Amino acid sequence: MSVTFERACVSFDGRAVLSDISLTLAEPRIGVIGNNGSGKSTLARLINGLVMPSAGRVIVDDLDTRTHGPDVRRRVGFVFQNPDAQIVMPTVAEDAAFGPKMHGLADAQIRADAALARFNLEKMKNRAAFSLSGGEKQSLALAGVLATDPAWIVFDEPTTMLDRKRAKAAMSAINALPQRVIVVTHHVELLTGFDRVIVLDEGRVVHDGPPEKAVAFYVGNLT
Repeated sequence: MSVTFERACVSFDGRAVLSDISLTLAEPRIGVIGNNGSGKSTLARLINGLVMPSAGRVIVDDLDTRTHGPDVRRRVGFVFQNPDAQIVMPTVAEDAAFGPKMHGLADAQIRADAALARFNLEKMKNRAAFSLSGGEKQSLALAGVLATDPAWIVFDEPTTMLDRKRAKAAMSAINALPQRVIVVTHHVELLTGFDRVIVLDEGRVVHDGPPEKAVAFYVGNLT
């Protein structure tokens, strides 16, 4: 299992956002850090085909995101920074089941109920999804992703809206997942124990290594 970027580039309106990204990601826990505007979120969105490369290729478990988009999105779950961006159904139960139903899974509601129970949301299943607290919405967003049983989960700034205590709790939950995980974050201290951290700057990879060295490079050179 791996995610491979083959000289991937992304441009928006003629402006280069990512340039010549060549990486192979296979470790269980990978972090991506960099300043605002460095291309972190765009890199994350390339992995499940939310963004397509302007040049080059992105391959997920031997599937090209450009030609096998639905299959890639079945394998890669994506959790947005703001859970409101992915809560689309009126009730908690319906929202948790939305993903597996979209993927055509016959046991969608069973999967959804199991995922809700994992995050202690089963008693809220009939509540309006948008009536939940911020932390509960984040749990619902993750439950909806887990209900599809992806091989990979990409988190785009999952702790930005949380205080330090909740951020640590969120990262503990992420670290307990059996899936391979890629986390885009500016809370670099939460990446302790990760297998690998990639540092981006102005759309390019400027460092790639263990967390301690990557964070030291980022702090010493880019902040």
